[in-house]
Order: sequence, then C-alpha cells, then structure tokens
Amino acid sequence: MRKKLAKILTNPLQILLLFCLSFSVNAQDVKKTNFWDQVQFGGTFGLAIGNGFTNVVVAPSAIYNFNEYLAAGAGLQYSVLNQDNLFSSKMYGGSLIGLVQPIEQVQLSVELEQLRVHYKSEQSNYSEHFWNTGLFLGAGYRFENITIGFRYNVLFEKDKGVYGDALIPFVRVFF
Repeated sequence: MRKKLAKILTNPLQILLLFCLSFSVNAQDVKKTNFWDQVQFGGTFGLAIGNGFTNVVVAPSAIYNFNEYLAAGAGLQYSVLNQDNLFSSKMYGGSLIGLVQPIEQVQLSVELEQLRVHYKSEQSNYSEHFWNTGLFLGAGYRFENITIGFRYNVLFEKDKGVYGDALIPFVRVFF
C-alpha cells in the first residue's frame, strides 16, 4: 500500500489531478452580498390640520435584513402638536426595532422608543419637559413592503407619557 501511494505521489500529473479534485470537492459556493443590498428604508409622515389644530410627524427609519426571517434597525422621530390657545408640544427621539417573520404574511416586532417631550399649556402657563420611554410588542399582516397591525406598549401608564392608550395601530412601509 505504501509503495502504491509513493508511486502516485511521485507522478506530478497525478498530484495535480489529486489537488484539483480535492479543491473542487472542498470548495464552497460563497455568495458575497453587499451590505446596502440588505438595507431597507421607510418610515412615517403624518399631517393633520384643522380648526386651529396642527399635528406634523416625521419619522424615517431603516432596517437591515439578516435573512428572510429576521431584521433589525433604527429610526428617528420628530413631531409638533399645536392647538391654538390651549397647548403645544414638540417631541423628538429615536427607536430601535427588531422584526421577525415566522411566515411570509406575519410580522412580529419589538421596538424600544425614547422621546424627549416639551409640553406647554397656554391656558395655565404651565410647561413640562420629560423623557418618555415605550417598549412595544407588535404583530401585523404583511403584504409585500407594507405591514398593517397593532403594537402594545408594555410600559404604558395611564395619565403619564405621550400615548393615550397602550394599544396603538400602525402601518409600516419599507422600500
């Protein structure tokens, strides 16, 4: 057996053939992906104008798709709310979001949101500045780039913070 192996290893053509064969067997098809090919951008823009009432919301966000089931990202938020002769508020901050899609049509989410709030009452000359933290667990129906669902703020306290209810509907769009 040793003599046969020694004879094979002394022939340069056989060594080259053995090398090529082992290289092709052990080589893996490694697919390189560009980071930006996995990134999606989206967000929210809201505008409500009425009788002495104005509400403007701008909230861009971006996510990175690790695979078809898991994504994570971050977002920014800025909003202005004003009711003539009653109150005004400005909020700004950011959020971190994680998305899981167990099946194509269902999207589950967890989102940590931190907002700085500046509130001023025109009637009582009262003002307040505070941080508002929300931890949202969400579920939605996904169709292509659009998800419609509800998210629940597990840190919600009635009469505290910026949200009137713990359960909030959402529409999420990423391109």
